[in-house]
Amino acid sequence: VLEKKMLFSKPKQLVGLDIGTSSVKVFQLKDSGGGYQLIHAAMKPLDPEIIVDGTIMDAERVISTIRDIFLENNISCKDVALSVSGISVIVKKINLPEMTVEELDESIQWEAEQYIPFDIEDVNIDFQILRPVGEEGKRQMEVLLVAVKKDKINEYTSLAREAGLNPVVVDVDVFALENMYEINYELNKDESVALIDIGAGLMNINVLSDGMPAFTRDISIGGNQFTEAIQKEFGVSYEDAEKVKKGQDIEEVKFQDVVPILESVSNDIASEILRSFDFYRATASAAKDQIARVMISGGCAKLKGFREFLAKQIGIEVGVVNPFQNIEIVEGTFDMDFIKEVAPTAAVGIGMALRRADDK
Repeated sequence: VLEKKMLFSKPKQLVGLDIGTSSVKVFQLKDSGGGYQLIHAAMKPLDPEIIVDGTIMDAERVISTIRDIFLENNISCKDVALSVSGISVIVKKINLPEMTVEELDESIQWEAEQYIPFDIEDVNIDFQILRPVGEEGKRQMEVLLVAVKKDKINEYTSLAREAGLNPVVVDVDVFALENMYEINYELNKDESVALIDIGAGLMNINVLSDGMPAFTRDISIGGNQFTEAIQKEFGVSYEDAEKVKKGQDIEEVKFQDVVPILESVSNDIASEILRSFDFYRATASAAKDQIARVMISGGCAKLKGFREFLAKQIGIEVGVVNPFQNIEIVEGTFDMDFIKEVAPTAAVGIGMALRRADDK
């Protein structure tokens, strides 16, 4: 009986552990049969010097922050899903001759070597077969190839292990975003949508077409640019610059004074997005591949006027993602003001919390 039960029992959801530039976020969901229920949602800030440009400068402080967050929130599940992004991650769509998953498994190292700018020995490789392409007789298949530098994976998994956790899955930010979006929003096959997560140090872009990733890119730009520009211009501390950025007046500086700076940095972000869309359009073929909607998340999505400014600059409708939209939150279990506050920054973490130990 025990064996039978093991055979048919579903592997548990993992805890999504999102180690970002400015905070550590943790989310746990429960599969409630046909949907998901929120079990844990917690967040702890990180000082600006702890993670710089995606590099962990002070591992000890990250580890103690992770430990604290699990302890303070009584999170007993120690199996976690992590996520990586940035220059150590390569995502490419390639066309290969039709073959079985087993055959591709054997030849992927060799195939990948042609597309990966790193030494093949230094990366972990994964793939997903997307769909057949080409005419009869010349049939090929479209494959999504992902390579991540081993040292990047080790850096993050060792943080989790040191904090007493068991890293089971390492995801990529852009795919975590996509997983989160799919359970919360209708995917319209006839239009493309761009999911853009703009965090403190990094912006992740994933354009979905036909319900599949058609273009992905990570760019080193984010909310810290706003803060640094305010610090430089007004000679205020990081903490004060953060407050003003978020719309709070402080003694020395009023929010109104920093609007030109915010617009200037927002312009830089909009330019990077437009450049990415140009890359995408150059390879997109059909009219349905034109981007109909942009959905933003991350800390920048919370900035006063940012969404409206971005929509004007890129000429496309921009919405803010709600990663809890289709997730059941039992009344009285969470402070709903906290949930509302954390929602725009929870997109990647919720995407990770959807992962299971055995999924692909």
